[in-house]
Amino acid sequence: MDAEIDRLTPPVSARDHRQGPDDAPVTLVEFGDFECPHCGRAYYVIKEVQSLLGDRLRFVFRHFPITTSHPHAQHAAEAAEAAGAQGKFWEMHDTLFENQKALDDSSLAEYARMIGLDLRRFLADMRTHEYTRRVREDFRSGILSGVNGTPTFFINGQRYDYPWDVQTLTAALLAEIQAPAR
Repeated sequence: MDAEIDRLTPPVSARDHRQGPDDAPVTLVEFGDFECPHCGRAYYVIKEVQSLLGDRLRFVFRHFPITTSHPHAQHAAEAAEAAGAQGKFWEMHDTLFENQKALDDSSLAEYARMIGLDLRRFLADMRTHEYTRRVREDFRSGILSGVNGTPTFFINGQRYDYPWDVQTLTAALLAEIQAPAR
């Protein structure tokens, strides 16, 4: 693979949805799709890895909806962004992955209500596709970074093409923490 294509482009910045300290020694970026069953499994792996690594890990999620096989993925990503505009991206992120089989518009509205969003604002944002551009920016970032499927991971900006079970991914992240500064 081209050395430039296996690097995260653009790098993580304030525009990204992040969990964990910005000065964590390792950053894990996932390009994901809320309707992708593999991403659904990865969601639980990431939760466990976050629990194991604590403040040593910063996790970033970028949207990569594969609409050709996941018809609800784009709208689910927009719902996450609409929730993010109200300060509840991660609550919606988790709810969407925990309810992957129900991502139709009425379910998205119910999730917005459940997590305490201003429902009128959420529905208006969804109706006008207020966050389509934001989702497309993430998707374009994925294309520029060589992403062609989900989930795709990057560790400290370098593409990670190895198994992502808890043990293997945690070992890779710990190895990056322990590696000498480059």
